Amino acid sequence: MRSMEEWRQAPRAERLARLALTGDELARAIAGQDLQRLTRRPDPVNWAPVEVLCHLRDTEESFLQRFRLALIMDEPRFPTTNPNRWAAERQYLRHHAGQALESFTRRRAETLALLRGLSDPEWERAGVQMDSRGRRTLDDFLGVMAWHDPNHLDQLCRALEGHA
Repeated sequence: MRSMEEWRQAPRAERLARLALTGDELARAIAGQDLQRLTRRPDPVNWAPVEVLCHLRDTEESFLQRFRLALIMDEPRFPTTNPNRWAAERQYLRHHAGQALESFTRRRAETLALLRGLSDPEWERAGVQMDSRGRRTLDDFLGVMAWHDPNHLDQLCRALEGHA
């Protein structure tokens, strides 16, 4: 699996293509899986497959909001996210995996439409993450997303097999 830095350096078209694959890959991974398997955590601290899907859905929403803000504001500040807190507070284990995937896929299509329409200068628009990551351009975020997707797809597949 590629590192985040390797994805950041990959051509933009390759990173966008990576993002376009994720919805179908997730759908294939959960096809035919029963509720017990989708909601079973491999251990007390690692997420169940449904939690991974909910995380991807909510993170996609967060990325899209950040992109939209960065396009209309000069270096907006982005609050720190806490995925484990989201999983607990939003009760991911109670969500329906198919609905989470459907929401992710719909939002990803919106994200891709927005990103594919950006001009070269727009890719350099940025926001500031209020954690240690600091300033990131839209192009930087694309690299993060291209790394993030296969990382969590792998996590989901391991969880389906009962492994962390």
